[in-house]
Amino acid sequence: MIPRIHQQGSNTLGLLHYLYGRGTHEEHIDPHLVASFDGMAPDPGRDPSVTKKDLQHLLDQPLALLGSGQRPDKHVWHCSVRAAPDDPILTDEQWGDIARRMVAATGIDPGDGAGCRWAAVRHADDHIHIIATLIREDGRRPDHHRSGKRAQAECRLIEKELGLHQVAPGDGTAAKRATSAEQHKAERQGRERPAREELRETVRRAVAGATNEKEFFDRLAAGGVLIRQRVAPSGDVLGYKVALPKDRNKDGEPVFYAGSTLAPDLSLPRIRERWALPAEAAALADGSGPEQPALPSVTGPAFARRRATAATWQALLLIDHGDDGTAAAQIAAAGEILDALAKTSAAHTRAELREAAFAFERASRSHIKAVRGHDRALRQAARDLVHSGPALGCGEDGATTAMLIDMAFFLARAAANWHAKKHHSQQAAAAQQAAEHLRAAYQAAAAESMALLRQRGHRLTPRVRQRQAGLLQQVLPELAEQVLAEGGWPALAATLDDARRAGHDPAALLSEAARRRELDSAGSISDVLVWRLRRSAHLPALPESPHDALARRNRRTPSPAPTTPAVASAVNDSSRWR
Repeated sequence: MIPRIHQQGSNTLGLLHYLYGRGTHEEHIDPHLVASFDGMAPDPGRDPSVTKKDLQHLLDQPLALLGSGQRPDKHVWHCSVRAAPDDPILTDEQWGDIARRMVAATGIDPGDGAGCRWAAVRHADDHIHIIATLIREDGRRPDHHRSGKRAQAECRLIEKELGLHQVAPGDGTAAKRATSAEQHKAERQGRERPAREELRETVRRAVAGATNEKEFFDRLAAGGVLIRQRVAPSGDVLGYKVALPKDRNKDGEPVFYAGSTLAPDLSLPRIRERWALPAEAAALADGSGPEQPALPSVTGPAFARRRATAATWQALLLIDHGDDGTAAAQIAAAGEILDALAKTSAAHTRAELREAAFAFERASRSHIKAVRGHDRALRQAARDLVHSGPALGCGEDGATTAMLIDMAFFLARAAANWHAKKHHSQQAAAAQQAAEHLRAAYQAAAAESMALLRQRGHRLTPRVRQRQAGLLQQVLPELAEQVLAEGGWPALAATLDDARRAGHDPAALLSEAARRRELDSAGSISDVLVWRLRRSAHLPALPESPHDALARRNRRTPSPAPTTPAVASAVNDSSRWR
């Protein structure tokens, strides 16, 4: 159950016209009163002899007791209370009780006999609106300080008592939701999301992997938004606002939103924090730290995805075993990986990846301050994804995309578990929701490559297949029966054989892959093990077919960079570069 305290107004009759009207899309059905301050207020919705002006006059009577200089400019208090979509339809009596509890909890009518006058109108099955005049019967102002938090607390009690969907309590770090007016405007204009949400997504994508202010603003401009910078007399940029070109107000002017109003971490000062380096990273940057080998440059989408997979795996370890500030930084940077992945992936995975990034945005912030700089590996991986360009949905691009999404799923699960341990209910729920979208995206991304790997597994000789089955039973006896029954087992058998041919110890690789992370949440254990083995053994995500291998030899070109031992080693060690 979601309460919302709307902006105070000065026009009681105007609000009543809305509450008793048909609505912007004629969605208001049978508007009528369910409760009032004295239980006897006239109802213009059900009584044809009563007008909205009559109700307005009754509610505003306390204003007449005040002199003209004592009347508040904004005397109309407005609160809406909405049930969850899966909640049962409540009766008028139940909504009336909820209204009385809300005005009592918020201080509008605390039950002392001299509270404010109010009325609760129901014009849909799932919500009510409460309108009140902010002058008590004794002429004093009501004590409704922090009424939003008080309303939230009361709704949590109501949910438990009525057996309704229980909303996770917030901590004040969520981005501001679009108002109903913004939502209706988007519907009228045929936009998928309100302008506020579209701009938030555009800014997030512009931030993902950006390394300086110029790059950030260049990406914003390339995203097609209008930009206004707030510049100090010294010439320093202090802040920014963005607007959609077609989102205009009644005067035809663009509607601008400051970065800080889109999300708490999208203000310019907070964005600049992402570019800071911790002491050890700064030492490497200025040459005073121990010398490290340079990472190879990104050569294409597949290599970018391999490197992002390695960075994501290291982030998992830091979330599990690092301090709180480091873990918070990894989770925040994981949002940049998802934004970059959604921006650059093939069309058949883009919708689910976009939803995953949209959901995970809530999980990327909490009151635990992220220690920026330690997230350098993930932020560099996000930058690589953006600069490598869009990936194809097939071949090595498609296979490495599936590999990265598989790892991102476990990262989202790790974030959900971390937030749950910290009692960050909303963030934990958001991370879990993102994980479900990533699961769906993985199924779309992996379909072709896993099919090809399974075909290779089916072509193995019976003796080789039996050898791999015996190996599985030896190393993972508790999981062997389940894995052998999965459709992905042939792909795992082929991968174990590839690892052996590449000179690795398949038993050691398999044991390590199973220990690395829990497998209970995996939709297919064999799929997860395939990608872990292929990454840790530096195998191509999708082995070449004989036709492709022959064509490559005929072109006399070297193997793709991601599959060479030196490059693979650098990819595997990319976590050191933070």
